[in-house]
Amino acid sequence: MQFTPNVFPVARMNFLATLLFAFLLTLALTPLAGWLGRRWGLVDAPGGRRKHRGVIPRTGGLALFGGFFVTVLLITVLPELLPPPWAIWFPVRNDPNEIIRLTALLVGCAYCAFFGLLDDRFGFRAGPQYLIQFGAAAIAIVGMIFIKHVNDPLTGAFFFGDDGFPWWIVWPLTVFWFMGMMNTINFLDGASGLVAGVTAILSAVLALHMIFKAEPPQLSVALLPLALLGVALGFLPFNFSPARIFMGSSGSYFLGFAVAALGIIGGARLATVLMVVGLPALEVGWLMITRWRRGVSPGQGGRDHLHFRLLDMGVSERALVLGYWLFCAALGALTLLVDSTVAKLVSLIILTGVAFGVFVWAARRSPGRV
Repeated sequence: MQFTPNVFPVARMNFLATLLFAFLLTLALTPLAGWLGRRWGLVDAPGGRRKHRGVIPRTGGLALFGGFFVTVLLITVLPELLPPPWAIWFPVRNDPNEIIRLTALLVGCAYCAFFGLLDDRFGFRAGPQYLIQFGAAAIAIVGMIFIKHVNDPLTGAFFFGDDGFPWWIVWPLTVFWFMGMMNTINFLDGASGLVAGVTAILSAVLALHMIFKAEPPQLSVALLPLALLGVALGFLPFNFSPARIFMGSSGSYFLGFAVAALGIIGGARLATVLMVVGLPALEVGWLMITRWRRGVSPGQGGRDHLHFRLLDMGVSERALVLGYWLFCAALGALTLLVDSTVAKLVSLIILTGVAFGVFVWAARRSPGRV
């Protein structure tokens, strides 16, 4: 493993400031989001597939979005507004298109939070949800957040050469990536603290990749996953079991979009993202196939998710969530410690086999309900 040494001290202070600001802002916004949820009647009561106790607001996504949006907006505009003596506190942007991508990131996050809040209010069916996800992907593509290059794991060279994919591949591939990641986060949101913790782990892994393993280091871009890490950590004290607030669709839509976008903005770290969220991503495909075979809409909610099956078997919610976190953290550490692309590909293949084995085992032990 080759780490780039001597990240200059000013950048380190900026990293810490970004992380701390996002954390404290979200920590302050979350009670406000809960109050709004109760005032607007956007709450979840026990019943059906919901097994929690008491009436809990599902507007935590507003705090997640607000903390991230304000933090990223500040680190975007402040370097342009501050005089030179103060501007040096921010890492230099080496990509001339970075401002365009940051703008698309902010617009896409606002779009997802808004339509997610509408989903929380009106309960959209699968069709409108897919249209919202497609719209989010379109915003990203227009803002130059798209998948243009993917490495061949065997040779290290780009597929289709240095020019990358043609547009007739770029568009559907990017749309598939965004819709897949947004569905993955949405499907995973079923246990208190699960999504926020997995997001925090993924954000930390992405930031470490950008700071220490990228050549040259992507210091300005690394502020983005650090902001998302701070947001997730600021939300967790209220969302971990026993939860006092849920993130709702506004949170899962926003986080799914943000994770998908950061995986591309950070130099197409798609394999890194897939390693960390590999288990829930594979489960999305598994659920869609099994539901289709049973004649059930793939987008319909139910307790046939792996985390719900394990909870129904008697696994405690805290133990389940901590187990998921440890599993994702272990895979994230693997991406940092192993440089070989082939080794990562083999790991993904092994993960796929193990995951499907777990899905079959859980389905037989706990049939689940849709």
